[in-house]
Amino acid sequence: MRRPGFFYAGAVMAESGEDLEALLAEEEPLSMPERGHLLEGDVLTVDSGGMIVDLGLKRDGVVPRSDLEKLIAEGWQVAPGDPISVMVVDPEDRDGNLIVSVAQAKESGDWIEARRRMESDEIFEAKPTGFNQGGLLIPFGRLSGFMPASHLSAMPRGLSASERPEWLRRLVGTEIPMKVIEVDPQRRRLIFSERKAIRQWRIDQKAETIETLEEGQILPGVVTSLREFGAFVDVGGADGLVHISEMAWTRVENPADVVQVGDEIETLVIHLDKKSHRIGLSLKQLLPSPWQAAVGKYETGQLLEGEVTVLISSGAFIRVAEDLEGLLKHQDSIEMPNPGDKLTVKVIDFDPEHERLDLELVQ
Repeated sequence: MRRPGFFYAGAVMAESGEDLEALLAEEEPLSMPERGHLLEGDVLTVDSGGMIVDLGLKRDGVVPRSDLEKLIAEGWQVAPGDPISVMVVDPEDRDGNLIVSVAQAKESGDWIEARRRMESDEIFEAKPTGFNQGGLLIPFGRLSGFMPASHLSAMPRGLSASERPEWLRRLVGTEIPMKVIEVDPQRRRLIFSERKAIRQWRIDQKAETIETLEEGQILPGVVTSLREFGAFVDVGGADGLVHISEMAWTRVENPADVVQVGDEIETLVIHLDKKSHRIGLSLKQLLPSPWQAAVGKYETGQLLEGEVTVLISSGAFIRVAEDLEGLLKHQDSIEMPNPGDKLTVKVIDFDPEHERLDLELVQ
């Protein structure tokens, strides 16, 4: 056993996988103890008032009786002369005593484990034991951590101050996935997040799923969300994107015109980026291509009847068949039509391979 008087800063922040003895052995002795430091010494006395520990310093360490009661209840025993590890709670109280804790020293292993889980992004489950206005109380070994309400993914928005406690109460005793996001032994802060655990799980799940996919696969999926640029679809543990340009053969202005959240659809995998975990999907490529169906139907100079669908900076799109649109470009001295107008146009160029139909307005 090392002689008393050696104490060690930052031991609780050491690399994972080390036990307390190894932590103490590797640190350098300092001159003055501070809150959170781990110390090693010998038991001098144990009585109804607590325990005195010889630390080889100018002052002996004092372990309050309240600190020992929790350990004694667990069957822990100690006698004068026994070596012991303690953690500094107060370098100097009002009476000038150096207050130390055996229980908190034993907790150091839990702090080490918490840091290991944080650094490895590990996801685990635990049951909250209580709550307050700000969130949930989470047990972790001998420690008690906290999960802020803002880190609960399912918490409804706009809950009043009176509604929040009742909502949090329902979660007490239920298994919740979480990850450690803050470990600070000196401030005794141990913070958890369910929201980040779910986000991490989705990333991990997507990485696993994408390894099993290949371009050209047809996958069933469920629409999970809509954006102005397309729709996200869950294809079995991973979300892929159906870009707005891949939703239909005709021009789509709003993805909600094609699909809704919750719709069960079939999609075609058209792009995989395993490095960035991106999945590109298509709806239109599972449908017959109107461009291929139109091969041989249109030729330069041909007159067609069409309807204006949308105006853009370079002209207007004209629907000339149910699923086929051509581009009418701006023409000098000719006023552009409005959406919904029916008109006669002339084919300037038809390129089905590149899905292009260039039109000219016929006066």
